[in-house]
Amino acid sequence: MPPSDSARAHVDAEGVVLEAVFARDGEGVRVDYRIRNTGTVPLVVFDRGDRHAVLTKRQTPGAVGVPSLREYAGTRATLSHVARALPTPAPTVPPTPLARRVEPGASVDATFRFSNWLASTPAQVQWCVGVGIADDARLFASEDSGDVQVWQADFGYAEDQQVLCTPWFDMATGTFEK
Repeated sequence: MPPSDSARAHVDAEGVVLEAVFARDGEGVRVDYRIRNTGTVPLVVFDRGDRHAVLTKRQTPGAVGVPSLREYAGTRATLSHVARALPTPAPTVPPTPLARRVEPGASVDATFRFSNWLASTPAQVQWCVGVGIADDARLFASEDSGDVQVWQADFGYAEDQQVLCTPWFDMATGTFEK
């Protein structure tokens, strides 16, 4: 993460810390982040998208997934990397959540950019990421894609993940709300 950037967010939660640096990137936003496991059990972070996106080649295996977008009247937007429940009716190729594992005391860093707003560039942006306890019975088919080992995760994580959200980032001033 760039050390000189002033647009920093720090989110403490049970057993995990999220540090994020936001920067305006043209009409979009760049997010550099670090997730630290401060607890005593392994965690999974749902920032790797879903298996369907990888199979359809909309996403590179191991890369940070495209976040989901929720816009609020064109003035605010929330970007999310979270485990989602299995849609009903279930599709032929379900969007199985992908995650990476973070051991106790370890941290992971990543970056993503986003500029595909539905309306105009929002005045404020927030990012949320889902984190859960790594349960070997709920994780399967790991794939090693270079620097990142990615696991397919049980859809049940959608119900019991911890969702960490940054404060609102003001796109005009380049700062977070206090």
